[in-house]
Parts: sequence; structure tokens; C-alpha cells
Amino acid sequence: MSATLDCRICGGTLHEFFDFGRQPLADAFVDPHHPAQEYFHRLAVAQCGSCTMVQLLEDVPREHMFRTDYPYLSSGSSAMRDHFRATARHFLDHELRDPDSFVVEFGSNDGIMLDTVARAGRRHLGVEPCAGVAEAAAAKGIRVRNAFFEESTAAEIVAAEGRAKVIYAANTFSHISYVDSVFRGVDVLLDGDGIFVFEDPYMGDIVERTSFDQIYDEHFYFFTVRSVQNMAAFYGFELVDVEHLPVHGGEIRYTLARPGTRTPSPEVARFLDREKILRLTERSTLERFATNIDLLRDGLRTLLVRCRDEGKSVVGYGATAKSATLTNYCGIGPDLVSFIADNTPAKQGTLSPGSHIPVRSPEAFADPYPDYALLFAWNHAEEIMRKEAEFRRRGGRWILYVPELHVV
Repeated sequence: MSATLDCRICGGTLHEFFDFGRQPLADAFVDPHHPAQEYFHRLAVAQCGSCTMVQLLEDVPREHMFRTDYPYLSSGSSAMRDHFRATARHFLDHELRDPDSFVVEFGSNDGIMLDTVARAGRRHLGVEPCAGVAEAAAAKGIRVRNAFFEESTAAEIVAAEGRAKVIYAANTFSHISYVDSVFRGVDVLLDGDGIFVFEDPYMGDIVERTSFDQIYDEHFYFFTVRSVQNMAAFYGFELVDVEHLPVHGGEIRYTLARPGTRTPSPEVARFLDREKILRLTERSTLERFATNIDLLRDGLRTLLVRCRDEGKSVVGYGATAKSATLTNYCGIGPDLVSFIADNTPAKQGTLSPGSHIPVRSPEAFADPYPDYALLFAWNHAEEIMRKEAEFRRRGGRWILYVPELHVV
């Protein structure tokens, strides 16, 4: 683990605005039969006074986070399957019309986006460091390289495959602290008029909705349009388009190109103006966000303690990575939430990181239904509530905490 007081992008001075204290790895679920010593780290977040990039003060070694048994699958949600298929079709219609076009996705997970590209007969390559999900992609016929994406990886790909028209990353780029090597890799691999497209959680949505659980070890950077524009320019690229996405509680898809090769979309200026009006990158806004975090923590704990004291049962729904920050910072354990229902087989039968709440299959949720369900997977609320409609019909109530604490 390494800590820094200098910005990882531009070297400017970092100003800490919140410290979540000692936190576990968000996706390191614990085997109750073979407990190992958990890895904890300090989770503190700061902003650069120069380029405005929000970032963690300490980064966890990448091998600890992105392991062979990494449990998250991009195709696990129907909403995300639809999203990635639509993304692939967009690339095919606008950027990959030449039959010989080549697209590279780093952090390709189980290949859900590249599957559509492959079926269209386009050249493709996934770069995925987690062996388990890389193997799942390969089993579907996706060409995948089990590696971390960086300058050396990109050079090897160019030597073997040529340059890429599109380089894409979803919920990956913000995970990588060493963006200098990634940008050098993009520079090596990207065709002259190609585009580098990435989508990640938007700091504007996190602040507006107090969705502080988006802050955990895997998310090293928290992007705004202004900070991405600054970062792109620092590494010799130009931000040419932005698009707000509803997935994962609010993300932005950023499109970068070599300077002068593409005309910037009006959306770039529109978002920059909006961020200025909202004072999104000002320190006072982040200090207010920090205050709201503690107000939400106190309110949620008070509600859960009252449910326990009144003899009401509470079960968690969705053993998400982000729930680790919520449960550990708020002091939520099995005394307040008896178990978490989750549909990921690799997580079932384990304990949640740090808080050690048992994780069980969704079938356990109805055996019997609890009085309350704390929805950790709030970004999939509509899909989950539709699936679990019987819970509400039998009098159960959902506890949600984004965009505010409420019971439905």
C-alpha cells in the first residue's frame, strides 16, 4: 500500500476532505470455514488543488483487488447486459464500420460488450487481469488476454494485432492509480483518428445523492468533466464528448481523441458550465458532502437499531462491493442485518468483508420474508423490486438510502 500527498495526475497538492477509517477490500468476501487474515487499509479521499481530480490518498496493490477469484460479473444484471449490448451496437454503427476495424477493451470482465462485437465479425481483444472472469469470456469465444493494461501490454498488442480504432473501458479506468502508464499505452495502441472511451461513476451524482458507498478501494479516482478534461490535456489528448448514463447510480461516458482529430461536442461545454454553476469542484461543496455523509450514517444506524429493538427482522439485498464502505463505516453487522441475499454463486456462503454479515442465495430471502430489506444494490432498485414484488405484497418494506434515507 502506498500513500501520497501529491496528485497522481499533475503533482499538485492534495486536500483531504473525508476519512472513512480502516476499511477491508470491498470484493474480498470471507470464507467462514477457512478464515484468513483480512487486508485492511485507510480509505481517505482528497482533491487536487490544481487539476481538481478527486482521488484516494492510499492505493491498494492491484494484485490484492483484482484476483483470480474476483466475484463480479458484468453480465449479472439484465440492465447491464442491455447497456453493454447497446454500447457495442453504437461502436459498430459509428466507429467499427470497416470490417477490419479493431477494438480493445481493458477490464473486459466476462466479455459481455465484446460478445456483440465478435458476433458482428469485427476484430476484438479483451484485456482482463482477473483470471476467473477472463476464462468465462474465453469460454464464450471472446479473444481475451489475461493481463493488466499498461504501456508494455499495449506495445505487445500493437506488435501482434496492429492499432485499434476504439479503446474502451467500463468501470475500470477510475480503478487504476497509474494512469500515466495507461495513457502511454493508449498513445501506443490507438489509431491516429481513433477514440478512447471510458465510463465511470460521476462525482456530480455522488455528491448530489450522497452515494458515498461508491467510494471504496477499487475506485481510486472520482471524475468530473473538468478534471477529465484537465487529465486528458495533461497526457496529450482532448476530451471531445461526454454522455451522462443512468447505470450504476450515475456515470459519464467520456470520449477522448488526439487533439484536432475530432470536433468537440457541445455537450462538453454544457457540462463544464453546469459544473461551474453547481460549484462541483469547489472545496466548500466537498466539505458539505462530508457533512451529509455523517448525517446519513447517523440516520441509517438509528433506523436499524430501532428495527432491532422493536423485534423487526432486517435482511440486506445485494452483496455489492460498495456495501462494504456503508456497513463498515456505519457499524452495521449481523446484529442489525441478519444476512445479505445475493444471486452471485461465488459470494453465497461467504461473509461480507469486514462486517462479516452472512451472504445467502436469493431463495433465502423468502424463507421467510423479513420485515425490512436494506437495499445495498440500490442502483438496480427497479429491477430488484420488480423481481421481488411478492415481498411488498406480503407487507415487507424496502429501506433505501440513496438519494436520501427512506422506507417504501
